[in-house]
Amino acid sequence: MIQILRLRSYFFQSVKNKSTNIKIYLWLNPCLRKLHHPNHVYSLDLIKKYSTDGSFNISLDSPEIQKYLENLRQEYEVLVSQTQTDKNINKRILYLKPIMDLFQERINLYGNLTILDELTPANSKDDELLSLAKEEKNMYNEKIKALNSELLDVLVPVEPLDGCTEIILEISAGVGGQEAMLFARELFDMYCAYIVNKAWVMQIAEQVLSDLGGLRHASLFVSGSQVYQHLKHEAGVHRVQRIPSTEKSGRVHTSTVTVATLPQPTMLSLIFEVILKDKDLRIETKRSSGAGGQHVNTTDSAVRIVHLPTGIVVESQVDRSQIKNREFALQRLKTKIYQNQLDKQMAETQAKRKMQVGSSLRSEKIRTYNYNQDRITDHRIGNTVHNLKSFLLGEEGLDTLIRQLLIVERRDRLLQAITCIDTVKGT
Repeated sequence: MIQILRLRSYFFQSVKNKSTNIKIYLWLNPCLRKLHHPNHVYSLDLIKKYSTDGSFNISLDSPEIQKYLENLRQEYEVLVSQTQTDKNINKRILYLKPIMDLFQERINLYGNLTILDELTPANSKDDELLSLAKEEKNMYNEKIKALNSELLDVLVPVEPLDGCTEIILEISAGVGGQEAMLFARELFDMYCAYIVNKAWVMQIAEQVLSDLGGLRHASLFVSGSQVYQHLKHEAGVHRVQRIPSTEKSGRVHTSTVTVATLPQPTMLSLIFEVILKDKDLRIETKRSSGAGGQHVNTTDSAVRIVHLPTGIVVESQVDRSQIKNREFALQRLKTKIYQNQLDKQMAETQAKRKMQVGSSLRSEKIRTYNYNQDRITDHRIGNTVHNLKSFLLGEEGLDTLIRQLLIVERRDRLLQAITCIDTVKGT
């Protein structure tokens, strides 16, 4: 038994040898076997296969992932074999290296398992050896399980804006008159509570209320860790179905509220460049409306800015200082221009990839709040939850749904990357 264990140890050490590695890897790992035809495009089938639920249900043993890993391995070997001076290429190498390290470690672990099986045949009568082998095999399987999860995490392409820690959150009443404004106020309160629960920092930039206490429009500056990543999927049209308090005949009304999640220019400037020229701006001042005492009625503190080339209009009257309101308005204007460019780029990218899964742009209806049935349905992932009252508190219900959306987004980003490689090779 001691000789066998020593022999096993020798084999485990010998797999570090490059020539031995190559033979073992080619034999062991299906990622390095015969590839699918490079021109094969399976985007729609692939998306249908993995879009059955809201989980990250992708296996590293699937042919698509195996092929994707092999493509990355080939790319990495080509890049590192040459002296690179291009910053983008070096950045790509830095992105690929941890993936390749984990890929290599996974192959090594499977190699160890195979050698262990060879050294401990099932018909062996050495119970002690079989027990040791079983214990070690369980250890390797646990390592492989953890490594698979880690490898899937690093395989998902990075979304640059996910690192954004400052956003503008805008909530606007849509179709439905006063009822839409009342629901807009409820969503505003929900997001404020969620922001507090996340220990983020917020500042109200604009808040226009209706006569009945509803909300016509509001803008919030929000900052904190992963703030854009968590709130970006709230952007879109929120639909509410309920009987308004003013409805005498008991009919259910449908109203809408639009939410926009806009990354701050400090982050977007790394991707886009926008220069605001004085000749492109029309800046107007007026007296603020709402509460504020005599100061509001005697000074032109409210600021309205029109960006002439795009027609974008922003206002700010949250502060008593005209200078502060001008700063807020310019910041919002820049953010909206950046967001227009980002939406345009997203639309172009999705058109090229011919994705069948929706764009998640702000113009799409994303969620329905049905009061009669006490349910919230997110149309992007087909998920329905109940207990509206609890959900609107901005606590666990909302956070759970947001996390489900993030899981699906990560899965779809990986599927898009896989599809993109096939599409590029097919062109």
